[in-house]
Amino acid sequence: MIRGLIAAVLLAAGLLGLPAGPALADSEYNVTRLGGIAIDGTDPVAYFTQFTAVTGLRKFSYDWKGATWRFASAANRKAFKADPVRYAPQYGGYCAWAVAQGYTTKIDPDAWKIVDYKLYLNYSKSVQRKWAADIPGNITKADHNWPGIRTTLTNR
Repeated sequence: MIRGLIAAVLLAAGLLGLPAGPALADSEYNVTRLGGIAIDGTDPVAYFTQFTAVTGLRKFSYDWKGATWRFASAANRKAFKADPVRYAPQYGGYCAWAVAQGYTTKIDPDAWKIVDYKLYLNYSKSVQRKWAADIPGNITKADHNWPGIRTTLTNR
């Protein structure tokens, strides 16, 4: 009984790490509950330039579209500021597979792929394998679902 009560309190507080919607209203981007950091603090430019997930640093932050983006270097921050749409992940940085299925969930920064110069993130590597089984089909579904999901996110 005590365990159930503790679990209920943790769940209500959002501390179990379960998939959840955005923590901040008026942002279409996947941000942390504390601080509004986009895509778990991962540098979006590094996916394109270093071909890996790189943790961004607080000193190289930039606020854009209701989220704080972090970068590994001043050069990456400058590149993002010059053209954020080029580097920002698709579907607000939420899992591309989830959006294709009609919902949002968090991501694993190491589960990513660039397709046609666009960054797609996934919940996990196993989910990424499902998404990769039909990338064009899943992008089509997600592109169709995203406008409605985005409207819901920004109207909370």
